[in-house]
This record gives sequence, C-alpha cells and structure tokens, in this order.
Amino acid sequence: MTSSNGWVIAYIGDHLDRDVFQRDLEREFGITRSTASKNIDLLEKNGFIERQKVDYDARLKKLVLTKKSEDILALMKTGREELEAKLVKGFSEEELNTLHSYIQRLMANLETNTEETV
Repeated sequence: MTSSNGWVIAYIGDHLDRDVFQRDLEREFGITRSTASKNIDLLEKNGFIERQKVDYDARLKKLVLTKKSEDILALMKTGREELEAKLVKGFSEEELNTLHSYIQRLMANLETNTEETV
C-alpha cells in the first residue's frame, strides 16, 4: 500500500459520520479527478474500499471502508498514538496546550496564504 492510499483510508476513517465521495478526496488532497479516480479504482480492486449508491442521488457513489481497510486503519491509529506519546513525552499539559495553539495558528496562516494565492 502506498502512503497516498493510506491517507485516503485515513480520511474516510476520520469522516465516518458522513458520506465521503470522490470530490471530497479531490478537494482535501488537491488532486485532479483522474488521479482520484485511479486511486479509488486501485483501492477498490485491492479490496480496501467499496463504492456504494446513495438514496438521494443516483449519480453519486459514496466511498466505504471494507473490513480489510478497517484493520489497517486500526494499525495506523495504534502507530500514530505510539508516535504521539514519544513526541510529547516530558511536556506539561500547559506546554502541550501552547504547542497546539501555535500549530493551529500556523495552519490558519497557511490556509490564508493559500487562499490569497489562488
């Protein structure tokens, strides 16, 4: 599995509270329709996701994780939690809150910069 496929699986897994479509991946990762389609086709072929019809629009197919990808997602989550524990070891709660605040500001600055250049 490539890292980009892992990102797609993680994105769908992080958005289980709503339907995820190809256009969501295009927008989130800044990729073209053809690139997204190729990635989805490969993930579907390898049994990681399924395309399912939605009742409210016959043209749309939501992307759904399979058992195979749910297992991988669980491994990814465990790995992410272990890495985070190593990264924050020795930080106080106050220091972590400050760090998160700085990161949020950096991300907001990046988004603003990106919007200005588009």
